[in-house]
Amino acid sequence: MAQAQERPRSMRVPDIRKGDQVLVLSGKDSGKKGTVEHVVRNRQSFKKVVSKYGSNWRRISPLADVAVVVEGLNIAKRHTKPRPKAGKTNAQPRIQQGGILEVPQPILASKVMLVCPHCSNPTRVKHGLAGDGRSVRLCANCGETLAREVRK
Repeated sequence: MAQAQERPRSMRVPDIRKGDQVLVLSGKDSGKKGTVEHVVRNRQSFKKVVSKYGSNWRRISPLADVAVVVEGLNIAKRHTKPRPKAGKTNAQPRIQQGGILEVPQPILASKVMLVCPHCSNPTRVKHGLAGDGRSVRLCANCGETLAREVRK
């Protein structure tokens, strides 16, 4: 029996990345657009989820979903007390100022949709191969590659 020679598999590119423009589909901020600040891959430790739910943790566990933090959306207010900071010196203790902080909270990735920078429509993400063999994200509407804008 001759084994078929396996070609190296390219890694799957995530659907939503940092810096992407997204549209919120549901919740209090539905219909608003924003930029992804960062992607939360697993909101709890992976070992804890797998030990609790076993081999089919993806279907059962709501804690293992991917979430995104969108700039300026899903804001929660956090009340903080003034506290001394860790790096204080004898001459002058530094004190963290108290007050009300506005902190953006994660939104489940299934509740947001990527906005294509070429056709500026919300779109699903297709995956394809580039000319050099890399895996790339494609717009399902116009077929263009979804490249991130380079920040200066």
